[in-house]
Amino acid sequence: MEHSYKFSVTHIDTTEFKDDGLRPFFQYRDLGIRDATNGGFVAHVIRAKPGMHAEPTLHHHQVGFQMVYVLKGWVKFHYDGVGEVTLKPGSCVHQPPGIRHIEIDHSDDLELIEIVMPADFATVTDGKP
Repeated sequence: MEHSYKFSVTHIDTTEFKDDGLRPFFQYRDLGIRDATNGGFVAHVIRAKPGMHAEPTLHHHQVGFQMVYVLKGWVKFHYDGVGEVTLKPGSCVHQPPGIRHIEIDHSDDLELIEIVMPADFATVTDGKP
């Protein structure tokens, strides 16, 4: 399969966490995948801002692929058709395209990796729980 992807590498000491992501209660550290894949994918480490909590809103993402892998702490979601799921260190979830979900709560020390295709995607709010 031919592609125009580029090699990329990031190191913890060269990329910092920023407050520029989807949720105001999280910080995001870009892993350089967006530029290397010409916007085909985005990968970032997400960590909780201590003392700030989820703002539960039913929503879904218009994506082709979304995966979350928890590094530390925990996060609790409710997924339509699945129910409540608590992710903890080592948990990995594939959220199928369009699945409606709510983040219920998370620990102050939550840290996870998220990979999404494409890098730029819409989030559609489906209402309050």
